[in-house]
Amino acid sequence: MYDIVSIGSTTIDSFWKTDFGFIADRKVPSGKDLKIPFGEKYGVEDVVFTLGGNAANASVTFARQGFRTALFTKIGRDSLGDEVRSNLRKERVSEEIIEISEDKSTSFSVLFLQKGERSILTHHGAINDFSLKEIELHRLYGRFWYVSLPGESYRQFDRLIKYAADNNISIALNPSYKQLTGAGRLELLKHLKRVSFLVLNDGEAASLAGVPFDKSREKEVFKKLDKLVPGIVAVTAGKKGVTVSDGRRIYRAGVFKEKKIADRTGAGDAFGSGFLAGLAARGWSGGRETGADAVEYAIKLASANATSVVEQVGATPGILTKEEFESNPRWRSLKIKVENIK
Repeated sequence: MYDIVSIGSTTIDSFWKTDFGFIADRKVPSGKDLKIPFGEKYGVEDVVFTLGGNAANASVTFARQGFRTALFTKIGRDSLGDEVRSNLRKERVSEEIIEISEDKSTSFSVLFLQKGERSILTHHGAINDFSLKEIELHRLYGRFWYVSLPGESYRQFDRLIKYAADNNISIALNPSYKQLTGAGRLELLKHLKRVSFLVLNDGEAASLAGVPFDKSREKEVFKKLDKLVPGIVAVTAGKKGVTVSDGRRIYRAGVFKEKKIADRTGAGDAFGSGFLAGLAARGWSGGRETGADAVEYAIKLASANATSVVEQVGATPGILTKEEFESNPRWRSLKIKVENIK
């Protein structure tokens, strides 16, 4: 039996540090495009290869925090797949339940990196065929499942939920875009009553609750989410920090100040997985039956993990070990405000 099974995508990420120019473009959210002319050859400052993908990133957090961890994902039978498995062995993450594609390659991403910002080219490969239809779910048996479903696999979320409910498995959910929109959203709303920990960003929380997430209506958002989710809900808001509800109390915290920002890849995964690891470390078993000290510990670990990750290139190199978190006084200074929900 595992402590935590991480379910979702895995990639090998390559980060290319560049000095490419930018051009203004109002059609994209950032307002600028990367400029790479055809027919030219450019050198790059450095290339870094790391393990990536939301489930793999989370699994590294759990393993470094001392939990018996397994990863359920899909990779190809290729050199990149060998690299994935080599990385997992180093991290002491079990490979026993990883599925292997015989005809598609392991997911791979190229990230052009400049001053902490990035543009990403992704080949999804084998992860496009990731499915929950045929897996014997008893093979995933653990105390917790950390779920972030890629592609169309969200359509089998009900199968996961039902098995977890029947077998006393607590689900932590970081929903995908497809779970938060269209038919996926309707299906998600039906099953949230069986989710023990839900992590969202502020835009996703507003969309799911149907209420704008701003200071004046924050409690209204959480009251709606608390009716949907019987466990704990964490809503991140980038540099503004995080707000958490356990159904009885609201917790608000800022962020740790970064020494530098090398790359923001994986910060969200580091936060969500760090939060679950923090709760589990304090004896939480799902639901709302936990003390404020456990939630505050989880907030600090999650926030520290995310900060440490953005200070290094790649989603996994900066993930904290249990010793690094608990022995460094830097991670003790986060102010957390707590108040009762009225």
